[in-house]
Amino acid sequence: SHKSSKREWKPLDDHSCTDVPWLFLFILFCIGMGFVCGFSIATGAAARLLSGYDSYGNICGQKNVKVEGIVNSGLDLTHKKYVFFLDPCNIDLVHQKIKSLALCVSACPRKELKTLTDIQKFAETNGSTLCSYELQPSEYTTDPRAAKLCPKYPVPESAPIPFFHRCAPVNISCYAKFAEALITFVSDSSVLHRLISGVMTSKKIIMGLCLLSLVLSMILMVIIRYISRVLVWILTILVILGSLGGTGVLWWLYAKQRISAGALETQIAKDNLQALLIYAIAATVFTVILFLIMLIMRKRVALTIALFHVAGKVFIHLPLLVFQPFWTFFVLILFWTYWITVLLFLGTTGKHPVPNEEGFVEFRMAGPLKYMWWYHVVGLIWISEFILACQQMTVAGAVVTYYFTREKRNLPFTPILASVNRLVCYHLGTVAKGSFIITLVKIPRMILLYIHTQLKGKENACARCMLKACICCLWCLEQCLTYLNQNAYTATAINSTNFCTSAKDAFVILVENALRVAAINTVGDFMLFLGKVLIVCSTGLIGIMLLNYQRDYTIWVLPLIIVCLFAFLVAHCFLSIYEMVVDVLFLCFAIDTKYNDGSPGREFYMDKVLMEFVENSRKSMKEAGRGSGAEGRELKLMVGADEE
Repeated sequence: SHKSSKREWKPLDDHSCTDVPWLFLFILFCIGMGFVCGFSIATGAAARLLSGYDSYGNICGQKNVKVEGIVNSGLDLTHKKYVFFLDPCNIDLVHQKIKSLALCVSACPRKELKTLTDIQKFAETNGSTLCSYELQPSEYTTDPRAAKLCPKYPVPESAPIPFFHRCAPVNISCYAKFAEALITFVSDSSVLHRLISGVMTSKKIIMGLCLLSLVLSMILMVIIRYISRVLVWILTILVILGSLGGTGVLWWLYAKQRISAGALETQIAKDNLQALLIYAIAATVFTVILFLIMLIMRKRVALTIALFHVAGKVFIHLPLLVFQPFWTFFVLILFWTYWITVLLFLGTTGKHPVPNEEGFVEFRMAGPLKYMWWYHVVGLIWISEFILACQQMTVAGAVVTYYFTREKRNLPFTPILASVNRLVCYHLGTVAKGSFIITLVKIPRMILLYIHTQLKGKENACARCMLKACICCLWCLEQCLTYLNQNAYTATAINSTNFCTSAKDAFVILVENALRVAAINTVGDFMLFLGKVLIVCSTGLIGIMLLNYQRDYTIWVLPLIIVCLFAFLVAHCFLSIYEMVVDVLFLCFAIDTKYNDGSPGREFYMDKVLMEFVENSRKSMKEAGRGSGAEGRELKLMVGADEE
């Protein structure tokens, strides 16, 4: 009973600092990340990255020091600010670098130069010498070495990349070859060119549809507030109509194009016809599976509807929750930008210029500094997870404050900011520890994935199968830990206990309510999944209608896939916040029903809607002659659901 339980749940009684050692560990780790950045800048990597350097080890735009054994090193290149590659399209995919002689020049060629005479003229009129330093412009057409030391012509028209002082070809056909080499599965290169041109011609439509998906997600978040009770049935009907409608439209378009295809025998028309057939078959299969799932799930709905209704009220009281994904995304983008910049610095770090096999200079890291890469990668995972965990903790703190405040009038002015304040003052250590545990599982999974991609085609089927099984198990473990972490953060927000205690307490509560957890996670996730499907379908359907107008001269397979992916990501970001709120509310509800029974002195904290649910379950239990003891509480969900 509640008297003999080891420890009372004291909602929001007092706040104390949790997991302080882990906070120190995390701060030390961040200082280490700063050291990696500082070291790479100190070894001249920043100057080399931003100003660029030539194949002889000179940094462009400044005076340089002579490197022993390297010709053309130690030049004064104050007026030559741009890096120019003699053969910019010669890209080595294995080592991800341009295999070409690089020089510092004073200006990039702004128009195509077809012959050596043109290159000579460009050097005389613009003062920008595009051949290697040892050749004078007057020798370009006479010296036999020019074939090796001058650019491969025609020299494409190029422009400097902003901030990075490198001349890059304006026409991207050069990189299309690079992309084709990357996308090995596209055997016919004309298909790739057609796909890319399809994306380029419909880029306005793509951007418009992406914006539409954002607006639809916001609208869905607002609507859920008002019609959470009706929402399940509305969504069910809409998805049935949407999936049937979508399938119907695809078959209709296929039939229509099949009839008109006789007149238009172009390759693009054939591609579109084939794509439509594949889409239509896939949509039909998807619709059938969706119907079967709906039939199975229809009874498990009562508590979920109640929780969604309360979650709607939470969003009315805490409107700032809607903007949670924006600032998390913003902070992540800032961090990733920093991370990629330092990664680029690390790529050009190294005090020691080393001649490579062609006699050009490369900068290599010596000794233990090579392992900075690994530290940097761990930093990417841990800090990203930390930022996401901060979002979970903030949401949990705000919702817990809402749930356990009896008089909603007494809520803080902005519970979100109060929650952020509490997180920063007391619980950063807990968040650091939780995110570190996820990192510990993620890193081995990534290493195994890396091994798996490296071994493709080399290992036997048994080894590949075992690797896949390990990756899959680690992924499942990661998902379970993420769910447990989120509940642990909720317990920390309620009790101000450290991570391990919170995780244990939350786990006990979840096990006691195993059936409810299963129902809420399946029905709730399914409802949110239907929301995502609705947003993707509506965006996709409008996309099909708009792109269908220009079907004869563009392939719209790729633009449609891009739009649908973006719509899904946006919907996922917004609805994941909703899912978080429902999970936190459920844990609060479970604690409330465990420690309170509605008698004087032990009144429920819960909302009227949840109270009705509890009353209904009790009534149906008494009718079923089960009493409402501990066993009865375990069956409450089933009864509540059946009653629905």
